[in-house]
Amino acid sequence: MKSVKYIGLDVHQATISIAVLDASGKLVMQSVIATQVSTILDFIHGVRGELHLTLEEGVSAHWLYGLLKPHVHSVMVCDARKSARMNGGNKSDRIEARKLAELLRAGQLSAVFHDEVGVRTLRELARSYLALTQDVTRVMNRIKGIYRSQAIPCAGKRVYTQRHRSACLEQLEQPGQRRRADRLYAQLDLLQPLRQQARKELLAESQKYPIRHTLQQIPVVGPIRAALLIALIQTPHRFRTKRLLWTYSGLGVKTESSADYVFQHGELRQSKKNFATRGLKQNHNHQLKYVFKSMAQAASITAGPLQDYYRGLLAKGTRPEMARLTLARKLAAIVLILWKKGASFDPTKLTTQAA
Repeated sequence: MKSVKYIGLDVHQATISIAVLDASGKLVMQSVIATQVSTILDFIHGVRGELHLTLEEGVSAHWLYGLLKPHVHSVMVCDARKSARMNGGNKSDRIEARKLAELLRAGQLSAVFHDEVGVRTLRELARSYLALTQDVTRVMNRIKGIYRSQAIPCAGKRVYTQRHRSACLEQLEQPGQRRRADRLYAQLDLLQPLRQQARKELLAESQKYPIRHTLQQIPVVGPIRAALLIALIQTPHRFRTKRLLWTYSGLGVKTESSADYVFQHGELRQSKKNFATRGLKQNHNHQLKYVFKSMAQAASITAGPLQDYYRGLLAKGTRPEMARLTLARKLAAIVLILWKKGASFDPTKLTTQAA
């Protein structure tokens, strides 16, 4: 019978601190190795038994997950922020590695999804497209910021076009501002072709996934959003319920309360004025939240069943920002149902389709 070993890795750019525990929790080995493929595999092959390994989510987590998975019994990439023990006490590389191994043995770690489901290329192309989109938007905002600082009207996209740039620059009286704006225009001219190329590559790669046709049945989901949803979600089966997807997308509501109960006449009763705070969870996938928020924004201004649903919320007295949040949650739930069941979008079932 193979002995069971629990291995914790504290990963850094140059080195990895490793702690190995046996089934009883005794520390049997602790070492520091170089962050190199050959060194890592040599160490793992030198440890006998049934190996269960964990490491924290980070820049190198996906690479290490793919590297180590074929050589050990199980690999868990964990979110150490959810463990009070990892956040308290003394800290060092050796201590962190041992804590990870001990928490893995005790089953007290929260796993972060990592798996190869055939969307790695699409995911990297999606990240490239989103990063370039953010860069283009940032440069555009800086250009308009220069004109707004001088009270120069710059509404719309006219200020970005080659045809009207000279006229816009002439309105800037300060030479330094003109030179700054001119450099920003040069930066924009470099970024826009790169973004267009990234868009073409993303769309071409997304053609490999038939599920895009199902997702594009949703009125506000076009080819780009369908590709982004596939890349960022990867597989719908990682989310057992819609609430798990809401939490992962930053659309889940977090409630914290205190003083929930009081004693009245010697009896314990629930307080009518308990102190409760509500807000959205901060630990989430920011790119996926951006996609769902943009979908909700588009649905709220585009005629159709989704806009009717949004207006119905407003008619009930829901604030616009909360109505858009509710619409984003509805869209996320619809995406999950259509993807899991292979169903078709039916606007007549909009109120129950995501239930």
